[in-house]
Amino acid sequence: MPRGLADNVALHLVASGQLIDEDPQRALEHTRYARQKASRIAPVREANGLAAYLAGEWNEALSELRTARRLTGGPGNMAIMADCERAMGRPERALEIGRSQEATELDREETVELRIVMAGARRDLGEIDAAVVGLQLPELDPQREDPWSARLFYAYADNLLAADRIQEAFTWFVHAAHADDEGETDAPARLDELVEKLGGPEAAEELVTEAEAALGIEFEEDDEDSGPSESGPTGSGPTGSGPTGSGPTGSGASESGPSESGASGSGPTGSETSAADAEEHRADEAERAGADAEPSDEDATERSSGEDGSESGAGADEPGSARDR
Repeated sequence: MPRGLADNVALHLVASGQLIDEDPQRALEHTRYARQKASRIAPVREANGLAAYLAGEWNEALSELRTARRLTGGPGNMAIMADCERAMGRPERALEIGRSQEATELDREETVELRIVMAGARRDLGEIDAAVVGLQLPELDPQREDPWSARLFYAYADNLLAADRIQEAFTWFVHAAHADDEGETDAPARLDELVEKLGGPEAAEELVTEAEAALGIEFEEDDEDSGPSESGPTGSGPTGSGPTGSGPTGSGASESGPSESGASGSGPTGSETSAADAEEHRADEAERAGADAEPSDEDATERSSGEDGSESGAGADEPGSARDR
């Protein structure tokens, strides 16, 4: 092909690509011109076929895509070809394309797209349950975020709705809406349509919550109850220390009363241990004091005249024995 002609064809293909989303019909005019000038170039025939498909020219699209496949020898665009057959009222042929040997050579994305078209063909034939089962692929997982996830979830939800499985359809429309970052589907609008069929907003909200839980979405309430990381019993007491930081050895019984080593400072176990140790400490000191004291006649007289001899401390028995003697 002459250089000037090749440049001209390329310009028309670029123009088609710029118009295809906004004006498919004008885009098709550009690709038709390119086809007239370069009919034996596979990319030109493929571009013309895709533009015809988006413009609703099913027969032309199918013919062009078949020609492009013959020129390249690959299995590309099989999902679009099957959809053209279905659009022309030939769902059986669409299923034949999906069952062909060439379909096994497709990559994963094209396989998923073909399965979506085949599900639609089965619906055209009244085989709704088969359409639902045909979309139950490993990729039908709400946790996945593949490029085709939104379309697959949407198609599955649409077929569930056709099977009158409304609650399941609603759930999968929720998954489709979450996966559809590019706005490829109208899943949010379909959800609004199903609210009344489900029994009102409350029933719909419950299903939305369940669907979000399946996606692993964490709610704020769960975050707030996640554990005593900031205000637990041992984390923020008055002394800033756990049970081992306020024992008798560290601060003494006389300096660590309830006001300084309460439940919030060292826990119930720490305070009970401190109180018991303090009591034992006082008893030991009283016993030592009584054992070391030398009894005098005045002391004996005072002790014998008291109402309760036991009040004089742990050493009262030993002076009593001296008085008896």
